[in-house]
Amino acid sequence: MNTIDLASQHCQPRKGSQHALDSAQITTLLSQVPGWKLNGDGKAIVKDFKFADFHHTLGFINAVGFMANHEDHHPDIEAGYGHCQLLWSTHDVGGLSLNDFICAARVEGLLAR
Repeated sequence: MNTIDLASQHCQPRKGSQHALDSAQITTLLSQVPGWKLNGDGKAIVKDFKFADFHHTLGFINAVGFMANHEDHHPDIEAGYGHCQLLWSTHDVGGLSLNDFICAARVEGLLAR
């Protein structure tokens, strides 16, 4: 499975610990979404994005929001002038699920356009 394969998938309802990824799965999937890393507690993936100005930052946030609503899987977002940080986790599994990596790959696809 590569980034293109991840980005072509859609999020599915994932509830319960049986959908949580193990460390080997997380390591494999992280290698397929460049620049994404585990947060401090290892229960989310995070990436910082830089933009020329607030206008471009806000455009990016709106595009991510549109995609997230379509997939019914939403990130935590922190933003300011010229920068944005996205954090994906699946609260219903208590950590990371495939949905987080699908959405990270879809974000990378937004930037590739």
